[in-house]
Amino acid sequence: MLEVEMKFTNVDFPHLERQLAEGGAHEQTARNDADHYFNAPDRDFARTDEALRMRRIGTANFVTYKGPKRDAQTKTRTEIEVPIAEGDEAAVNFAQLLQHLGYRPVAVVRKRRRVFHWKRNGFDLEVCLDDVEGLGRFAELEIQAPEEQLEAARTVLLQTAASLGLTHSERRSYLELLLSTRSCP
Repeated sequence: MLEVEMKFTNVDFPHLERQLAEGGAHEQTARNDADHYFNAPDRDFARTDEALRMRRIGTANFVTYKGPKRDAQTKTRTEIEVPIAEGDEAAVNFAQLLQHLGYRPVAVVRKRRRVFHWKRNGFDLEVCLDDVEGLGRFAELEIQAPEEQLEAARTVLLQTAASLGLTHSERRSYLELLLSTRSCP
């Protein structure tokens, strides 16, 4: 499955929330995410534009692989996400397993996330309003689509962003942004 995504900075959350409500988007319960990123022993994910993370949402745990971005306009990439056992012990054990295999912890990205679901031209669109610790506020638009629907999904994503007035696109991941703040003097 492909993740077709765009992220935006300088977002007026109250204005966007009104637009989403008027358009019929449905909000889920707000949540806190903690994304624990790891680097591989055999290659540098920063160089290959890949990512491996363990996401914690409350007691739920997920492991996610993200492949390299495929185009310059969106953040389209292969995404494979698998749930793992719930709870703190499972998260600690999985992180230890990765480290015993040679994976190195890189950083933890923490965010308060509000998720809206919206049907757009036959696609399930997810709009996330993120307040990311140490980085600020962002809006993400995402569609999960099979390869054969990539162009249609990308078109819907671009049209939706334009209709919402989202113009300040950011292609770097939260991890890349967080690491760039650490390397600044």
